[in-house]
Amino acid sequence: MDLQFTVNQDLCIQCGACAEDCPLRVIEMESGYPVLNPSRIRLCIRCQHCLAVCPTGALSIFGFKPENSLPLPESLPSVQQLTALIKGRRSTRRFLAEPLDPDLIRQMIVTVANGPTGKNNRQCLFTVIEDPASMAVFRHEIMEGLRRAVAEKRLSEGLSYFRHVVSAWDKGRDIIFRNAPHLLIVTVPPTITTPDADIIIAMSYFELLAATMGIGTLWNAMIRWAISTINVDLYQRLNIPEDHIKSYALLFGRPDVEYHRTVQRDEAMINLVSLA
Repeated sequence: MDLQFTVNQDLCIQCGACAEDCPLRVIEMESGYPVLNPSRIRLCIRCQHCLAVCPTGALSIFGFKPENSLPLPESLPSVQQLTALIKGRRSTRRFLAEPLDPDLIRQMIVTVANGPTGKNNRQCLFTVIEDPASMAVFRHEIMEGLRRAVAEKRLSEGLSYFRHVVSAWDKGRDIIFRNAPHLLIVTVPPTITTPDADIIIAMSYFELLAATMGIGTLWNAMIRWAISTINVDLYQRLNIPEDHIKSYALLFGRPDVEYHRTVQRDEAMINLVSLA
């Protein structure tokens, strides 16, 4: 495995931070400078901790140059800003019909792909419906599939709510999709060690990033339940591999509502443990 590992000895201060922070001890110090341990190169999980921890930007790996990274900590939001983001994000149930710029959506996904995954496996597949025409087709197939399930009396007791959903749809109310112009589904292959966590982390990061851009989001379990009810493999229609682990969907787009302050729900169930 070629890690394209280089060290600028003119910049390196021989602090050893990269070797100390390498999770799998792929890096070691030799004659005062970091080098790769040949017997452990295969263990590299491509986390780039070494690139991030170097205080002088002396180290490059995988061809990535330190100067192309955002500087820390000055690029981070303040505590007040992050607190406002967490408390101020809202579930959006009123969307404008206008679609987002496809380049913006892709840049959002590229950013979110930097989020943590178990063992840094980075196997999340981001399935996105970008264009309104495709969204209209998907929405129609879901609703017609539910209509057939209702007519054929195939709804379980737990999913009987979909009868109301179909009835509301016929009256012009979109209970499932809320007229959102876009859809995101994150899936992972079954071979990874932390599938549920990887999916939820990716979607949570997407939601928070979207909030900073004035983009509304809505976590949606009904789409997953609907797909499981319809006798058509809509995941296949979305080109999602059959063996992938699926979870919730996330609707997103420009909101047709504006919130002016955070909510106040600071009650927390805290279990303080003292074993001393």
